[in-house]
Amino acid sequence: MTGRDPKSLITIARANGGDDEAEPLDLGARVRELRKARDWTLEHAANQAGLARSTLSKIENGQMSPTYEALKKLAVGLQISVPQLFTQPQRDQVNGRMTVTKSGDGSAHATATYEHELLADGLSRKQMLPYRARVRARSLDEFDGWVRHDGEEFLYVLTGVVKLYTEFYEPIEMRRGDSAYYDAAMGHNVISVSPEDAMILWVTSLA
Repeated sequence: MTGRDPKSLITIARANGGDDEAEPLDLGARVRELRKARDWTLEHAANQAGLARSTLSKIENGQMSPTYEALKKLAVGLQISVPQLFTQPQRDQVNGRMTVTKSGDGSAHATATYEHELLADGLSRKQMLPYRARVRARSLDEFDGWVRHDGEEFLYVLTGVVKLYTEFYEPIEMRRGDSAYYDAAMGHNVISVSPEDAMILWVTSLA
């Protein structure tokens, strides 16, 4: 990803449904907005994410395209999921919209533990964020602590066997067709316990 314009990471379709060109998401502005919403200084946010202050400043000003590792650190520091970095939540009411994502056509974003494929990323002002994930992690040791973020989350196992770890419940083994709905502010992590990487569908609320 290095060397690419951060604004080209993901495109958001215009809300009017017209044929005009897709509007790119300004990742730097998105990160700055998330930081200011928490009333954090640049230095505090950088410390939370484990990044140098200068690095975060360059990301916010569009002077640096962050690596996948930096994106993961940003998400953990801001206490959101990686896909939420790329979706601008809006509260405007929009009716009569639809988008179709063909198999394999989602927007891919990889981390050390998951390979995310964002679905329906052609729509802006979504109230929920659907994405398919390949679970690469095999141990909790592969995570830098709990993943937690605002909203609620739905998990559905597509293939393989996973173990869902949460902050307040005993670990739960889940197989194809099993699902879970939980408060995403509660710490949670998912690992694959099958020989192959498991595939899951995640839907996270943005409202």
